[in-house]
Amino acid sequence: MSSTIPLLNEFEAAHISERQALPDRYLGLSDAEMDARIAVARATLAQRLLILGHHYQRDEVIKFADQTGDSFRLARGIASRADADYIVFCGVHFMAESADVLVAPHQRVILPDLAAGCSMADMAAPDQLENCWEELTQMGIPGIVPVTYINSAAAIKAFVGERGGTVCTSSNAGATLRWAFERGDKVLFLPDQHLGRNTAYKMGIALDEMVVWDPHEMFGGLEPEQVARAKMILWKGHCSVHERFSVQQIAAIRTQHPGVRVIVHPEVPFEVVEAADDCGSTEYIIKTVTDSPVGSIWAVGTEVHLVNRLADALAPDRTVLSLDRFGCLCSTMFRVSPNHLLWILEELVEGRVHNQIVVPDDQKHWTRVALDRMLSIQ
Repeated sequence: MSSTIPLLNEFEAAHISERQALPDRYLGLSDAEMDARIAVARATLAQRLLILGHHYQRDEVIKFADQTGDSFRLARGIASRADADYIVFCGVHFMAESADVLVAPHQRVILPDLAAGCSMADMAAPDQLENCWEELTQMGIPGIVPVTYINSAAAIKAFVGERGGTVCTSSNAGATLRWAFERGDKVLFLPDQHLGRNTAYKMGIALDEMVVWDPHEMFGGLEPEQVARAKMILWKGHCSVHERFSVQQIAAIRTQHPGVRVIVHPEVPFEVVEAADDCGSTEYIIKTVTDSPVGSIWAVGTEVHLVNRLADALAPDRTVLSLDRFGCLCSTMFRVSPNHLLWILEELVEGRVHNQIVVPDDQKHWTRVALDRMLSIQ
């Protein structure tokens, strides 16, 4: 087994420093004290509390989660705990928004650190999508079904839902595209162009049937004829973590570790998927590596906390390496600290709710429609 200690570049370090400020009494606590106090708060709240932890969370946080998973698995799991008054989502903002749409009226969704956002989600603003849709209409392009990755704001999901589209995750992206093409001739896929391209190509759609829509350019920087010929209109967005993986890294790790199997997340660039041995969602990566023969060697192209968890706990009898030797860390996920979790829980014990995530009522209906479509697609 092998673990990677992630190195932070200046951009990541700056963003981690932007964590939501905490009361002084929650700073400088030892790990042992935080663990003990979190355990007491959890026991006090008992069945009124549900802690959800995304796979990319740090170990010090995810060990307290009642349910762990990727976005799709956690979204499906919310309904199983209707008895919980408080859903503490250890993830990022768009995930907590989706949870707020899916929970029962009496349940409140809480994000331990309000600064935990998503750079990919920020690449698709509601006004940009409205402009895109209007410009596609002006181009006279019919039969477009909008599909948004779950890594998007509630306002984006609502827009897509109202126009007959749906949400997808990396787990069901292929099934979602098949669903969309049963209802239209073209798919507008946002905000991650790589997930859209990799999924569509795997389904047999040629690269020359895909175009990239740049929301910062008039008419996406495209001519009407280009859009008319395309089956996939890909939004110009990406994951800042997964875009760091490269073909050169794959070549280097194959040289260093003969016989290594390379598995990557579909948010990586197309050429990286082509150079890898396998590709799939976070849940798929976990299952593939843990089901592999003892002694297997794996290089994994996804967020480093999951890679390290695979190496140390989930697949200890295999050698698991990060494809990036420095480790690719999601700095916004990293903002959720055990200090923040402790603060949230102890305040709940005292009857005080902080950081509640509430999707506006004017967005909630169509966001729910889009998410329900996602959950119904097999």
